[in-house]
Amino acid sequence: MKLREIAGAVDARLQGDGNIEITGVASITSASEHDLIFVEDHKFLASGLECAAGAVIAGEFAAASRGKALLITDHPKLAFARAAKLLAEGKQARTERKIHQTATVHLSARLGPGVWVEERAVIAEDVQVGENSSIGAGCSIGRDVKIGRNCEFYPNVTIYPGTTLGDHVIVHAGAVLGSDGFGYVRDSRTGRYEKFPQVGRLVIEDDVEIGANSTIDRGALDETRIGRGTKIDNLVHIGHNCQLGENVVIAAQTGISGSAVIENDVVLGGQVGIADHVRLEEGVIVGAQGGVPSRKILRGKGVVFWGTPARPIQQYLKQLAAMAKLGGKR
Repeated sequence: MKLREIAGAVDARLQGDGNIEITGVASITSASEHDLIFVEDHKFLASGLECAAGAVIAGEFAAASRGKALLITDHPKLAFARAAKLLAEGKQARTERKIHQTATVHLSARLGPGVWVEERAVIAEDVQVGENSSIGAGCSIGRDVKIGRNCEFYPNVTIYPGTTLGDHVIVHAGAVLGSDGFGYVRDSRTGRYEKFPQVGRLVIEDDVEIGANSTIDRGALDETRIGRGTKIDNLVHIGHNCQLGENVVIAAQTGISGSAVIENDVVLGGQVGIADHVRLEEGVIVGAQGGVPSRKILRGKGVVFWGTPARPIQQYLKQLAAMAKLGGKR
């Protein structure tokens, strides 16, 4: 794309030659003459201006600089991310379907324009796939699954029957979506466990990204729902009946038990453990390895909780200090 087109798309002010052709993004050290880089701090500006990149996205601090084309914006890193996405979408744009000869696609499946199905993928009956979506090698898409536009599934993703995914969803390799929840009823006479029905569904809204080898269970009787814009790291498990709001961020190895409610803009650090029927209200942050007991409610937008059981970080640190003093006295 021409630099002026990128400037308009990311709402940045152009300084310099807008006709420069940009083909990709890069770091300062690896950039070529057709790459775009970004600089967030004035101390790195000189390096950015001296490198081989065709143009630099930077803050207002760079406005007086000369020698290289600039895109000036209040949020260079955000503008850079948007430019990268724009360039990638331009490369991937296509109108014709492509189905690998080793893939299996049921005759009742409906694939939109530009859909790609790669090696050994299996698409079952009554599946719907929106335009420009890509199904990676070895994926298994169950009966009556609905997939929106511009989705990307990496190899060996498994989607159970009845799951619905919105537009612009990215699912990384090995993820399993819509599997049975972990629900059993114990017979007190025999001590044996019998499976509780797992007949609900999983709904994933637009712009969600799901990391490699993560698993999300469908609802037991109703639905599990993942809200728009939520980002889920690798090796995360989300149990049945969970309700996740919009723009939730979940780091790797976190486990969320059944029927938990995670409201908008919640952030969960790595290896967080959420027990059943927990509610995390809007904007709550749980630090790495935090643990939240059953039916607990955490509230406070922007409040950081830490420890097990999780409590506000200032309280937790005071308790740690008090314990250290007691240890010193002993």
